[in-house]
Amino acid sequence: MELYLRVRQACAEGMSQREAARVFNVSRDTVRKMMSFSVPPGYRRTAEVRRPKLDPFIPIIEGWLESDRTMPRKQRHTAKRVFDRLREECGFTGGYTIIKDYIRERERRGQEVFVPLSHPPGHAQADFGEALVRIGGVEQKAHFFVLDLPHSDACYVRAYPAAVAEAWVDGHIHAFAFFGAVPQSVLYDNDRCLVAKILPDGTRKRASLFSGFLSHYLIRDRYGRPGKGNDKGNVEGLVGYSRRNFMVP
Repeated sequence: MELYLRVRQACAEGMSQREAARVFNVSRDTVRKMMSFSVPPGYRRTAEVRRPKLDPFIPIIEGWLESDRTMPRKQRHTAKRVFDRLREECGFTGGYTIIKDYIRERERRGQEVFVPLSHPPGHAQADFGEALVRIGGVEQKAHFFVLDLPHSDACYVRAYPAAVAEAWVDGHIHAFAFFGAVPQSVLYDNDRCLVAKILPDGTRKRASLFSGFLSHYLIRDRYGRPGKGNDKGNVEGLVGYSRRNFMVP
């Protein structure tokens, strides 16, 4: 399903079907079929890709690299040193490249770069908030979907009984109808209704309903960093504004 979504997004953004077939290593006929359906016909979920030669040794590698944090920079493990120690001390039989790639990706995820936030047109932020409300004389908790367009300061708010996957999708659909357009991308947090799992390399395995929704509307999903609320400050501000102005008698 992930490849299906990536191919459809690439073609929607201007890549030719011939080029998509080459880039994603599939046939042109396969690309043509992917563009004909928003989700794969007869789609079934498959098991995630595993690295049988590396996965058992990841806790050991992580232990060494975490210990390096207290050492002088010039005395820390290189990928070559990790590889040598795994072979000599732990019986590792895999190749050097898989170790080098793992450490490079780990270092990339660990680098934090601070840049001013800018909001080009066509990009949105979405979230859910909650508040106590009184309906029919009964106090209960309402969950409200919010979608914000930071560039234009336009917004949409809709309340639901629960912040379930179906409410996420329904909220988007009503927001798109309200705006009369679909954004190019939407920034989210890592809500379990959207992200089924964050894999060791940092990529996200999307929930099946949400993945089908993205493929249908050809939206590029983006995600804020865990614990970094400023990444999606506009929509989090909208959650607070909605609670104070719409949910207070």
